[in-house]
Amino acid sequence: MKKELHIFFTCLMFYTRIPCPKNITHHPDYLNKATRYFPFIGWIVGSISFLAYSLFALFLSTEAAVIVAIIASILTTGAFHEDGFADVCDGFGGGWTKEKILMIMKDSAIGAYGAIGLVLLFLLKFKLLSESILLFQVYDSMAVFKIFLLFISAHSLSRLAAISIIFTHEYSREDASSKSKPIAKQSTWKEVFGSFFFGLLPLIVFSYFDLKFLLVIIPVFAARYFLAHYFQKWIDGYTGDCLGATQQVCEVIFYLSILFLWKFI
Repeated sequence: MKKELHIFFTCLMFYTRIPCPKNITHHPDYLNKATRYFPFIGWIVGSISFLAYSLFALFLSTEAAVIVAIIASILTTGAFHEDGFADVCDGFGGGWTKEKILMIMKDSAIGAYGAIGLVLLFLLKFKLLSESILLFQVYDSMAVFKIFLLFISAHSLSRLAAISIIFTHEYSREDASSKSKPIAKQSTWKEVFGSFFFGLLPLIVFSYFDLKFLLVIIPVFAARYFLAHYFQKWIDGYTGDCLGATQQVCEVIFYLSILFLWKFI
């Protein structure tokens, strides 16, 4: 149990800005094992985001509260995944060889592709999340609980989609100094089982109210498959930035899919 707690706190410290016990370090072995808890981090980030939304929705409009919720999730993770998304936009937008793409992604400066990508990403996330919440508020008597599950499911499933790439693909960079290199080691059944358990459980609970919500897995993992294939084609694998980009894209796909399922199925 003590070891599992250490692994969990390693995961929490690596993927968020939430304070952890002082004895927790970025030990490579624990970082590798921490992948089993990555979707559970989505539970935490989603809960914080939902609490921020709920608090500000008491005296602000739904749209304004959604913006606060997005800000809360960014502050919780330190823009960890958004930064990866921006780097991927810059790298794959401006590079035409594996070496050039990896070099651009390693640059800490943000370029035009990254800036444009982030603006469009946040606009989509804001609009889709706002519309989803409004639909639940208008048509559902258990709106609050379903909105809570919406936040949790989006963050956990998108993180499952991202982390599952390390189970099927190879790490692209050869330099061992990369901060994401330790999580690229071979995973055991514990990492796979933990990731899928924590990644799917909120959606399963969500689908208890309407089974059609389970169908969201199809577009989310279709996007995951496309992105993984695209990364493999251009850089022979993935990087930490690729995982961050996958999480962000799949989160948006989740909201889009929920809206589509609600309106048309």
